[in-house]
Formats: sequence, C-alpha cells, structure tokens
Amino acid sequence: MNEDRLTGLDASFLHMERAGAHMHVASTIVFEGDPPSHGEFRDQIESRLHLVPRFRQKLRTVPFDQGRPVWVDDPFLNLDYHVRRTALPAPGSEEQLRNLAARIFSQQLDRTKPLWELWLVEGLEGDRFSVVGKSHHALVDGISGVDITTVLFDLEEEPDHPPVRPPKWAPRPEPTNFDLLRDALHERMTSPREIVRGVRAALRGPRQVLRGLGDTGKFLEGATAAPSTPFNVEIGPHRRLAFVRGDLEDFKRVKNAHGGTVNDVVLSVVAGALGNYLRARGHDTDDLKMRAMVPVSVRADEERGALGNRISAMMAPLPVSSRDPVERLHLVSETMGDLKGSGQAVGAELLTRLTDFAPPTIASQAARLQPAQRFFNLVVTNVPGPQFPLFLMGRRMSSIFPLVPLARRQALCVGIMSYDGQIDFGLVGDYDAMADLDSFALDLEGAIAEAVATAPPAGESRSTARARSGNGAVSVN
Repeated sequence: MNEDRLTGLDASFLHMERAGAHMHVASTIVFEGDPPSHGEFRDQIESRLHLVPRFRQKLRTVPFDQGRPVWVDDPFLNLDYHVRRTALPAPGSEEQLRNLAARIFSQQLDRTKPLWELWLVEGLEGDRFSVVGKSHHALVDGISGVDITTVLFDLEEEPDHPPVRPPKWAPRPEPTNFDLLRDALHERMTSPREIVRGVRAALRGPRQVLRGLGDTGKFLEGATAAPSTPFNVEIGPHRRLAFVRGDLEDFKRVKNAHGGTVNDVVLSVVAGALGNYLRARGHDTDDLKMRAMVPVSVRADEERGALGNRISAMMAPLPVSSRDPVERLHLVSETMGDLKGSGQAVGAELLTRLTDFAPPTIASQAARLQPAQRFFNLVVTNVPGPQFPLFLMGRRMSSIFPLVPLARRQALCVGIMSYDGQIDFGLVGDYDAMADLDSFALDLEGAIAEAVATAPPAGESRSTARARSGNGAVSVN
C-alpha cells in the first residue's frame, strides 16, 4: 500500500465534513510577552517544517473514486497563506480572542492546499499574544498534535544551540490523474494478500479471532442510540467558544481522596456541569445518563510524532442525574473501569482498521449514516499535554485550549488538555444552538470548585478528610 494514501479512518473525516460539520481540530494558545513579527513567526515555522513533512503536502483525490485520497507534495506551497497575522482591537480581552478564534474555527479549510493554518494574534491584554492553529482531522489526531506542538516550539526560553538552517526542500513532481488512477487500480489488484495479512495481524489465531469479534460486539452494544437531549439538534457552520482553566494538582487531590483516575474526575465534573445546565433550563434529569464519546489513543510509543489518526473510542455514560460530586465520581470510575475491561475500545479500533479494506464509496456512505444513528450526545476528549513549559522564540506558553469539531446533530464538544501543571478546557458550541455557552462554562467552573471542595487540602490525610466531610461532600457555602 502507498504510505501516502489515507487510512480508512483518516478518509472518514473527509466524508463526514458536510452540512456545517467542519472536521478540523484546533487550539487557541496564549503566550506571555510581546509578539514576534509576522516575518519572524513565519521563518520560525519554516525552519521546523521538515520535521512535519505532511504540512508541506496536500490531498489529491483518485479519479472515479477508485481509491482513498493520497498526500502529495504541494509545489506551490506559500507559507504566507498558511501563517497569518491579525490583531485584536482595544482592549484585547479574552472574550474578543474567543470571538476571533470562533470565526477562524468556523471556516472550512481549503482542500486544494495543505490542510493547516496558524494565526498570530496580537493585542491580547496583559502583555500577551495568541496563536490560533487548526489542522484537518485527516491530518492529525490529538496525541500526535501534542507532539507536533512540541516540535514547532522550543523546550527552553533561550536554546543553547544556534538556529539550524532547514534543509533545502525540492517537492516531488505532482502525479497526474492517470498516475493516481493507475496506482489505485494496481493496489486494488494486489490487495487480497494485503487484506489477508492485515486481518491476520489484527486477529492472530482462532482464539484472538473470537476475542476480537467479541470486543467488536461489545463496542457496538455500547454504541446504541444515545438519549435525546437539547444538545442534539441540527447545527450550522458557525461556532462559539468558551475557555475554562483548572489546576491539575486539584484534580489529582480529588482523585487521591475518592479513587479513580484524573480522567474520571474530568468526566464527573463535565457530567455535573451538564446536569446543572439542563436543570437550570427546566429539563428533567432524573435517571438521565448522557453518553460521551471519549477518544482513546492507540498510538504506540514508536509512532509518537507521526501524523494520521491512531485513535479508538469508548462510549462513556455520564451520570448527569446525580447532584453529589463524590457519588458522580464513583459512578464514573465504576463505569469507566468496566468499559476498559470490556474491550470496547479494542472493538472500536478493530472496526476502524477494517475500514482500510472497504471501498471508498462504501466508506463514504457509512459516514453519511453517522447523523442518523446518534451513538453519543457529545465528545469529551482529554489529551495529556507536556508537563513542562514550552516557548515560542523566547515567549512562554501560558495556556493551550483544544478545540474539537462538532459532528452533525451535536451542538457541544468539550476538549481538555493538561499542560505544565494545569488543565485547560476548550468548549465548542454551535452558534445558534448554544447561544448561552458562557453559562455552561460557569456551570463547569462551579462543578470543578464543588469537586475540589470535597478533597483534603494539600498535606491533609484521607481519613481526616472523610471525617471532615461526613458523607463525602464538603459544604461550599
């Protein structure tokens, strides 16, 4: 197989991009200090592009849909198109930054060019500036995106090595339509052996075949229709954004006090925010369990830094009916533990692997079925970022807010990234369906504060905390 051909999973993100659902991932990054000039910023990016060669490539489709698209070098790559500069009007508030980033996030990427953009945003109050970046989901998933961020930025404020002149790049000749069709048909004729080899690699031996089929069934069982909620409505192309900051050490204290993982704590506070948001608007949440699609990285250590998608998913029930933060955490921890043991994520990965062997027309039709079968109410993705500071030309990165694309009939996404001791939440809402996204952000801040209040202060023992909290919940009056 051509290593530059999209995988079935990568191609599915292209098929899903329609009717207002943009399939690019993005981030809004805040830096301290005066911004570099546009030329300095562009030259910095250019000096690192050889480390992420996909950023110099564009997609070409195969005539008559006889194969998945292929990455080819862009002979007309123009960095001034991809690396842009803008500024906020005075006073340069974070609300103005969010509005600008939302407008950038609402525009579909041009598929005739490399599928990424970086915007240098000047004028942010508090002697700060921002970089808003977006890349198509066919190009990058969350984990490899973290690695790219590490490559494009510096690990030290003043690197002790001088800037290295990037190697001269000569793009390969762009293939003709005939070349693309010929290569695809050649692969089609030689693919049976590849299919057998790939399936054997995924399901080696009779026992593993049975286990793999069982895991796939468990994923499909967990992917039955999610409950109807006000978040599952038709969406348009425009977005709203909200940012929430948390302290990673606070989340660890909650986890240490009550069990589970940091990810369980994150899911429990999201569930609490969803419940409070719905109840405040008169919706009945009794016995309501919303379902979150939680992406899970299956990227091996040796694949870190490689582009493309190596993700699976779990369908995590969110106990939004529970009003007690400790009870919610225990429910989430128990459910997530069961899901991890069930093989649901393995089954999901197996299904995405098998899309590599599906004809493109079938994969396209399958993607169109996604909005008709509402498997989940929203996406909640928690990406572990670097736990050390990053720098851009001597300017320290202070926050990074991930932005997750909305699928059709899903008006809210919650992206989370931990970075240098903090947890940053990037909330993405449909412009019309989530006109009060800022209110949901306040509910999330309240749910975080409520959960943190149940944990002992630093240095206090768990037994002392239990005695102080009585039933596990601390009064926050």
